[in-house]
Order: sequence, then structure tokens, then C-alpha cells
Amino acid sequence: MLTIDGSIGEGGGQILRTALALSAVTRTPFRIEHIRAARARPGLLRQHLAAVKAAAEICGAAVEGAALGSATLTFRPNAIRAGEFAFTVGTAGSTTLVLQTVLPALIVAPAPSRLMLEGGTHNPAAPPFDFLAKSFLPLINRMGAKVAAELQRPGFYPAGGGRFAVEITPAAELKGLELMDRGAIRALRARALVVNLPLSIAERELKVVRRMLPISRDDAVAQEIRGGPGPGNAVMVEVETASHTEVFTGFGARGVRAETVAETAARQALAYLESGVPVGPHLADQLLVPLALARQGRFRTGPPTLHTTTNVEVIRRFVEVGIELQEESPGVWTVTISGSK
Repeated sequence: MLTIDGSIGEGGGQILRTALALSAVTRTPFRIEHIRAARARPGLLRQHLAAVKAAAEICGAAVEGAALGSATLTFRPNAIRAGEFAFTVGTAGSTTLVLQTVLPALIVAPAPSRLMLEGGTHNPAAPPFDFLAKSFLPLINRMGAKVAAELQRPGFYPAGGGRFAVEITPAAELKGLELMDRGAIRALRARALVVNLPLSIAERELKVVRRMLPISRDDAVAQEIRGGPGPGNAVMVEVETASHTEVFTGFGARGVRAETVAETAARQALAYLESGVPVGPHLADQLLVPLALARQGRFRTGPPTLHTTTNVEVIRRFVEVGIELQEESPGVWTVTISGSK
């Protein structure tokens, strides 16, 4: 049984999620200690516990230590089983992170699956649904799986209550990806979403985004949702390139001006555009697990984040694969994944 130190590197929940995902795929039991030791509230929170229970359900795992606040967990997986699953976080904790815990196993499962996830869909500490649907999943589909996600209602902190459905048809064999050149910028789009808040907030945000980025009026959309859980606000900027689409988000919060929220999203997009690399920092981190399972892939990105280097370290514990991070020039790195199947 592998023993994982949950305090290494970034010392957060990603170590647990990557270990759960790869344990389910490889049927490797593990014990993790010092869970989320680097966080202000260490141990399992509700969204981490939801990820543990979801991973256990899809592979019939025996689990010890699955309790709120637990700093140690033992996970013994069995064979992956496809089917219909419903996973509920119970708070505004991220449903997208729960999905990313179980998705690696379900895209190599023996049959299709359908998932319903409830909780937070737009969470500042996690990839929002828009990133998942427009940036990450299209690349997973290029690897041979077929994954479609439908947002039924958004869920923001602190109310939660969001919900989305996912249909998964596994890949016969996962293929690698090459994202070495970004190519032409095909489109820039922005969407400002307000839930149970004045539409004028979204309009102010789009005015800022359009001042900072060359986005046309037609490609800047203000969306208002009334009723259901809330309030909530987010600004999403999409950069569609010849190779793929990146999504950058600013989240509204009590006491934060709409203009500041918009500037956050726009500045992320500007930094990406100025970098010249095809793969942004968040996507770079998310691609590592599926490419490691395919045992082939290569992409250019910016300087590796602590999340990325930590993820590499955990992946190497479960999968015999080479992962090389090499600086080509100042600010430009190549990540290469290789290994025999």
C-alpha cells in the first residue's frame, strides 16, 4: 500500500483528489496522512469528503477515515463500475472538483455513465463550470472519450445549490495531446452572470472588460438569473484560439466592486494573451492526470505552479510514466509525458 504525505508541495486537497483518481484507475490502495496540512482548516471538509465518497462509489472501495476533519484516510479500491451516480456536496463546495476526481476512472470504464452533481458550480477556489465545459472537457473528448456536461442551475458561495449533469462515453483507448502552438486568436468573448442581483452589476463589469480587451458589444453578454439559490456573480472571459479555448474568471464577493471583479478576469486573459503559450496555468495542472493515463502528451505553458509540480509528484507514485518539465526560454516551459502502455 502506498503512503502519501498530504503536506507535500501545495499541501491542499488536490493531493487527495489525484490520489483518489489514480487509485481507482490503477487499483492501487493508498493511505494519505496530514490531509490538507497547509490549509487554515486542515483535514477533510465537505467537498473533500464528497470526493472521497464519490471515488469509493465508482470503484466499490473500502475506506477508513472518511469523516469531517479527518487528517488520515485509507482507500482500497476494487474494479471500476460504470452506471448512474448522484453526488451531492451539501454546501457551496466545488462540484467540478468532485467530477475531476471520478472522471479519470469513468473515461476508461467498461461502459457509459451518467452523473448528477449538486453543490457549488462557481467557486473561487476551483475551476468553474464554464472552464470545465468549454476548456477542459473538449480536450478530454479529443483524447477519445465523449463527455458532455449541462449546467441546470449555477451555485455560488455561500448558498451552493447548483446542479449539472454529465454524460460519459469511455474511450476505447486514451490518446495523447499535443498543444505546442496556440495559433491565431479566433475569438474573444465575455459573459457577466448575476444571480438574484441587479443586471446593472453585469453591465458595469462588461464595460470594464471591453475597455481592457478588444471584445465587441455582441460578444459581451450580460446574463441575469432570478430565483433559486443565490446571490452570485461571476465574469468569464473566453479566449478561443486555433488550438483550444481558455476561460478566465473573476468572482463577485460582498464588499468587492463590480469593476474589480471584471478587472480580475480581464487581467488573467491579458496575461495569457501576452505569454504567447497555448496552455494557461490552470489547464496545465488539469491536463496532467489524463495525459499520464494516456502515457503520451506534450504542451507548452508558463512557469509551473506549485499545484502542477505537486500533481506531478503524486502522479509518479501511481503511474509508471515520465513527466518532464523543461524551460525553453524565459517564461516558456514544455511539459512532456511519455511511457509504455
